[in-house]
Amino acid sequence: MRLLQRMSDVEIPLCLAFNRINHRRLSSRVFAITSRLGDGVFWYVLMLALPVLYGWEGLRASLHMAIAGLIALPIYKLLKQTTERDRPFKRHVNILQNVPPLDQFSFPSGHTMHAVGFSIVLLAYFPVWWIVVVPFTLMVALSRLVLGLHYPSDVLAGAGIGAMVALFSLSLTAL
Repeated sequence: MRLLQRMSDVEIPLCLAFNRINHRRLSSRVFAITSRLGDGVFWYVLMLALPVLYGWEGLRASLHMAIAGLIALPIYKLLKQTTERDRPFKRHVNILQNVPPLDQFSFPSGHTMHAVGFSIVLLAYFPVWWIVVVPFTLMVALSRLVLGLHYPSDVLAGAGIGAMVALFSLSLTAL
């Protein structure tokens, strides 16, 4: 897709700016851990904990989160396969990449997509969790930029897809 390639050229300066944070040892470590937790570990543990904490309503929320994630997954895979957008660290030699990507292409950010989607669904059931999931979701999105794995438009697209899927799934259910 030529549009994404042109966008990549325009976004590289932003990628370089975000990636400067990755050149500091402590911040690099914090964002690498955040990224690893955003691979699914945080969300899966949370989905297992909700029924323990809230009973049937927690189970319902966990299942809803899982279904939203499963709905988003084929959209994500289709976009990855059809756009084939190179990751920023592959386009610019000065972008430090010290965390391996989960797949080859960058568009959209699946970490951000799932974090936003899971957060929206969870907060529809248990708004008190905003204090944990909103900062975590923001850190996951930022980690994708800092670690040189995604362009800003990848993260924004992932957030948009996650939000749309979550809101759509919530519109189909009456809490």
